[in-house]
Amino acid sequence: MSGSDSSRGRAALDRAAARMLNASVLQRLAIATASTALALVVGLVVVAAAGYDPIDFIANVFEGAFGDDAAVSRTLKFTTIFILTGVAVAIAFRAGVFNIGVQGQFVVGGFATVMSILWLAPFLPENAVGGVGLIVLGTLAGIVAGGAYAALPGVLKAYGGANEIITTIMLNFIAVGVVGWLVEGPLRGEGNRAPNTERIPEYVEFPSIVYDSPDFSVVGLAVALAVVVIVAVVVARTRFGYDMVTSGHQESAATYSGVDAKRTIVTTMAFSGMVAGVAGAVFAIMIQGYYSDPSGVGTYGFDAIAVSLLAANNPVGVVPAGLLFGGLDSAGAHIGLNSDVPVQLIDGIVGLVVLFVSAPELFRMAAARTGLGGDDR
Repeated sequence: MSGSDSSRGRAALDRAAARMLNASVLQRLAIATASTALALVVGLVVVAAAGYDPIDFIANVFEGAFGDDAAVSRTLKFTTIFILTGVAVAIAFRAGVFNIGVQGQFVVGGFATVMSILWLAPFLPENAVGGVGLIVLGTLAGIVAGGAYAALPGVLKAYGGANEIITTIMLNFIAVGVVGWLVEGPLRGEGNRAPNTERIPEYVEFPSIVYDSPDFSVVGLAVALAVVVIVAVVVARTRFGYDMVTSGHQESAATYSGVDAKRTIVTTMAFSGMVAGVAGAVFAIMIQGYYSDPSGVGTYGFDAIAVSLLAANNPVGVVPAGLLFGGLDSAGAHIGLNSDVPVQLIDGIVGLVVLFVSAPELFRMAAARTGLGGDDR
């Protein structure tokens, strides 16, 4: 390639990066929505190429996601967890910190919730009041555990210069391995054939409101929406939120203005992990009722990265993004049981959504880090 061609290529890349960096939140949401629609269209082409009727496939997807009360409650169950884990990712990404460890923080938070409830249950009355008390105490334990586990890579990044992507990924494996060993061995419930802890008491549960489902409660969804509101206010309306975003993107400017950028990076990671801990607590109380081998609890923390990117890392935008992913997961569960269409096609479509949605946002974040588009952040 000649020097002029290289220059023109660099200039085109700079212009594209500048447009992405200067895009408003609404424009980024529009790009994410268009990317999702394109991914779904490509997914339907793949379905047709595989020999299945795309119209029937779409009908099965909508039936599995919203066809009846059972489908809606299943969709909202997945949506609740995706909202919480998506907000956890969005907090860090919005501040320019790559928390890829939400899965590990989710696991640690849920495990801490179950064990604290089991340990504290003998000291509280076995009734609704005691159940509420255990839910609150268990959730607080999950928040503390998730926040502490996320603070560790924050400390390593701020004071040791460690790459948070590598450390958070490694801590995911550590969380899954250690918790898996505990539920398989020393904390396994007596008589359990599967590697599970003891089940939490029956009176420690969210009440069934609107939907009579064994693993979904509107209370859990309300908790998720309340967390969205709290995080949105903290990020957009408080000094801490301003310092958090400034420290992540412009550490030198933050330091110049009197902000302890290193400490703020640690608190940002801890804040992100605390929300992941709430997700783990809601999952443990509302869905499982015990804790099992975390290798089988789902990949909510990893899928949350795509949820956050689809929402342009906006806490409020995570709600519709979480609903989309919740609907796709619910449809996959329905199709796997009630259709001859391979459930892998749903997984493939989810993968296409992740790919198409992530590419523009990852390009934007890479441009901000490397100075493309005339941005020196």
